[in-house]
Amino acid sequence: MTKNVGVLTAGGDTPGLNAALRGLGKSAMYKYDLQLTGFYDGFRGLLHDRSVMLDDSTLSGILTIGGTILGTSRDKPTKMEFGGKMQDMRDAMVDTYHKHHLDVLVCMGGGGTHKNAYSLAEKGLNVITLPKTIDNDIANTDITLGFDTALGIATDAIDRLHSTAHSHHRIILVEIMGHNTGWLALGSGIAGGADVILIPEIPYDEEFIANAILERSRSGKHFSIVAISEGAVSKAAKKREIQLLGDKGNAKDKKEKAKVKKALKEFTEKQATRSQDLSHKLEELTGLESRMTIPGYVQRGGTPSARDRLLGSMIGGSAADAIVQGKYGVMISIKGQETKPVKLETVVGKRKTVPTDHLWIETARRVGTCLGDGKF
Repeated sequence: MTKNVGVLTAGGDTPGLNAALRGLGKSAMYKYDLQLTGFYDGFRGLLHDRSVMLDDSTLSGILTIGGTILGTSRDKPTKMEFGGKMQDMRDAMVDTYHKHHLDVLVCMGGGGTHKNAYSLAEKGLNVITLPKTIDNDIANTDITLGFDTALGIATDAIDRLHSTAHSHHRIILVEIMGHNTGWLALGSGIAGGADVILIPEIPYDEEFIANAILERSRSGKHFSIVAISEGAVSKAAKKREIQLLGDKGNAKDKKEKAKVKKALKEFTEKQATRSQDLSHKLEELTGLESRMTIPGYVQRGGTPSARDRLLGSMIGGSAADAIVQGKYGVMISIKGQETKPVKLETVVGKRKTVPTDHLWIETARRVGTCLGDGKF
């Protein structure tokens, strides 16, 4: 009996999404009796029923293309702007689901997408999710779709900075994406030979970093590359953040809570310039010229790597297997060289951070990389 499958891509785009769509679609057509309907622009497309039948011609030639042919958005089903105000639009999405006689909805995305899919499951829909994000921070999976491509791009950016840093005897900071986890900065920093790597999981001290750079200079190495994750924080900033969050939790009334909320907002806004501030501070502490560069969205654009194409094909095909087997309310996880459906409850609301005893951390320290904490 034919099963009708809906699919959407949500959150930030990543290389490999089209490979996953193709993996799901080709498996649906050639191995199973499944019909695939794609919804444009994430959950907003599901709300407004902006859809397209995904057939062989639609999926042909997309394996090597970055981004997503379905488009994406960061809309949340429980809080979407509709009729001039924010509303819970899940019931309308349920109507679209039933209008298309869907048996399951496949949602490809990051942490927010898994949470949103789970909220639709609470409304009675059958859902399956696929893990994608360049941050590699989704729980209960070894790796996420898009991470490998971004890792290669970030590494290439660091590689290209060595020549100019060496020529001008400069400190060069490169801000790597990754949200509040350090997987991307740590991996690309090691692969690119960065002299200093700063990640959110290990708060840094400017003095330690400056001393490490001066030690390099004294040994005849008159340049340093600093790979800093966009979520990295100094020890002082981390202490302040913990204090503010504690104050928020202990606020006794609305006035006090509003005061703390304002302080948190100001703190967060100031943290947006942390990389630039660190660049200035290191120049002041070392007397060496310092520059900063931000590759930004380049890190999640372009042609997906071979590994992300393979990974997308694997999890897309595995999603088709799960549909046929009636395994719903799961995420298709990557465990070693295999895929495995894991319950969404083990994913939602969790974040996979870099353990401070991870082999990558140990590897960085072994080769003399400064991690900003004064440890070796």
